Amino acid sequence: MAEEKRKRILSGIQPTGTPTLGNYIGAVRNWALLQSEYDCLYMIADLHALTVRQVPAELRRRTRELAALLLAVGIDPKNHVLFVQSHVPAHCELAWVLACNTQFGELSRMTQFKDKSAKHPDNVNGGLFTYPVLMAADILIYNADLVPVGQDQTQHLEIARVIANRFNGVYGETFTLPEGYVPAAGAKIMSLSEPTKKMSKSDTNANSFVLMTDDRDAIVRKFKRAVTDSDGQVRFDRENKPGVSNLMAIYSTFTGRTMEEIEAEFAGKGYGDFKLAVAEVTADALAPVQAEYGRILADKAYVDEVLKDGAARAARLANRTVSKVYRKVGLLQLDR
Repeated sequence: MAEEKRKRILSGIQPTGTPTLGNYIGAVRNWALLQSEYDCLYMIADLHALTVRQVPAELRRRTRELAALLLAVGIDPKNHVLFVQSHVPAHCELAWVLACNTQFGELSRMTQFKDKSAKHPDNVNGGLFTYPVLMAADILIYNADLVPVGQDQTQHLEIARVIANRFNGVYGETFTLPEGYVPAAGAKIMSLSEPTKKMSKSDTNANSFVLMTDDRDAIVRKFKRAVTDSDGQVRFDRENKPGVSNLMAIYSTFTGRTMEEIEAEFAGKGYGDFKLAVAEVTADALAPVQAEYGRILADKAYVDEVLKDGAARAARLANRTVSKVYRKVGLLQLDR
């Protein structure tokens, strides 16, 4: 009996700074876990990062650092594909064709465009407006079956499906319609200082987030300053106790304990003991990743070789899709 073909999953992360604990729990940690079940393509989305003005030298450095960090988490570059978005020009080639099949009104309704325009009123550029089209190209070019999405990315996945449906309707079946993949737990980690907001590395308050590369002292310090409440009880209640509930979600992720077990463990104990416990399990979980990251980053040649190989493998898949799309829309192609 033939082995059933594994579903293909694609995800990307921008090299705009060191990933936070939220990125780790909600995305990066799961990327490694998904490899046993899916055919995985993991992309460092450097082209998307250009919608905000970048310091060129920093962007290059952070791209390599992020690649090393993903390898340290456990991404297997031999059996899966790790690559940099700009190393596969076919993404941009497909994005133009898809842009010609996307309505202006659809893009103008994207909430991320409105949010980022408000945050960066001095740089409301065309790339920011057409960002969802490039994201659709990222997904559709590999005919991905699944895309890990957080709540703030569901609208982008939906427009990718709309574009694919429209193209398939006009030109015949071409693209796989991607489905969203949401992890069962740990999908959204909140700010330590404002627990009703998502943890973000762009937060101006450094105590709001824990970086994957923070040392133990920094992790303990930040968790000690985490906002809780005056109730004094370790009890899960997202609506009324967002700060404590966020810390419980983090603790549950690293210990595997249920909310009920955590409540029982810290019954009668103060928030100080609880925060320290969360900090320690977090530091313990990140320590081996940080050690491996340091080792891999020191071997620049290895990191670059992984990215070259990943780009070549990704390009083989992407170029086939672009060739098919070009033929369907009527672009003349000559034998190479």
